[in-house]
Amino acid sequence: MLELTPTNAADYLRRQGWVGPGPVTVEALSGGVSNAVLRVRTPESVFILKQSRPQLRTRDAWFSDLDRVYREQEVMQVVRPLLPPNTVPQVLFSDRAEYVFAMSSAPDDARPWKEALLAGVIDFDMGKKTGAFLGRMHDATARDPALIDAFRDRAVFVQLRVDPYYRRIQERRPEVASAVAVLIDGLMSSREALCHGDYSPKNMLVHEHGFMLVDYETAHQGDPAMDLGFFLSHLLLKAARRPAERRAFFDLTRVFWRGYQSEATFAPLVVLEKRGIAHCGLCLLARIDGTSPVEYLPEEPKREAVRGLGRSFLLERPAAWEEALTLAETAFAPLAVTEASA
Repeated sequence: MLELTPTNAADYLRRQGWVGPGPVTVEALSGGVSNAVLRVRTPESVFILKQSRPQLRTRDAWFSDLDRVYREQEVMQVVRPLLPPNTVPQVLFSDRAEYVFAMSSAPDDARPWKEALLAGVIDFDMGKKTGAFLGRMHDATARDPALIDAFRDRAVFVQLRVDPYYRRIQERRPEVASAVAVLIDGLMSSREALCHGDYSPKNMLVHEHGFMLVDYETAHQGDPAMDLGFFLSHLLLKAARRPAERRAFFDLTRVFWRGYQSEATFAPLVVLEKRGIAHCGLCLLARIDGTSPVEYLPEEPKREAVRGLGRSFLLERPAAWEEALTLAETAFAPLAVTEASA
């Protein structure tokens, strides 16, 4: 496989006939751990070139099949008509022999929503949209499973989520191993709707007209509750980073739920909510003690607060999100006191 870089990508694109003879500039984009992502500019267009890598850039060894990039293309082509215009990138062309494809680019001013959240900028309209769009994706694919029947294989999801998140926590946090086993059983058996598998603020490129959702390589026909827990864990992790502003982050989660409920009617919300809280607990633990810990919580008191909250979600099994937020307040309030007195 030819590994594409900013140095050799222009020649590769010309050989493929995907660009003309004019000037081509290529820059590497950062943010992920599993792929090479390059932004290409020509006099006629701007687009993104994406190529999978076998070894992910993480502290612990982590490998995945290269052909996950094929799944990403195909899922994008299914999901794009389900969401508002330009929310999902358009696939432009692909080279399966080299595990690479090109897609439309977000506007130049787009930035991962993660950046704003880490800076304490809370956008409730964005929170509502993220809930509504996820709800729409889940609802449409639950009601028409033929849309995603081709995505029954879970191999990449196991490599990128089940093993490094769920099974790693079983190994490293034995006190929750039994509770995690139940979640894994559900992940491996459910065929309820499309599970994006990476529905995260880092994959939401925000710009003045909305946001573009990227990274679909872990998507599969599976358990939609995993997406709920995965996304909400990211908001709670930001609350742990900025405990003085935790209640604004808690309100953001409430807005997300309202947006989700407005679109997702394929199953009772109380059922999805309880399952989602359990997955949230697992994901909180995984981002502290799993294969890919978050980089923005180096302080051990904050890490331990997140661990305690994750354990509470898994072992106490709150049934409603307001119960979960009560536990989060108990976990994070002392962090705010400590920071205020420092």
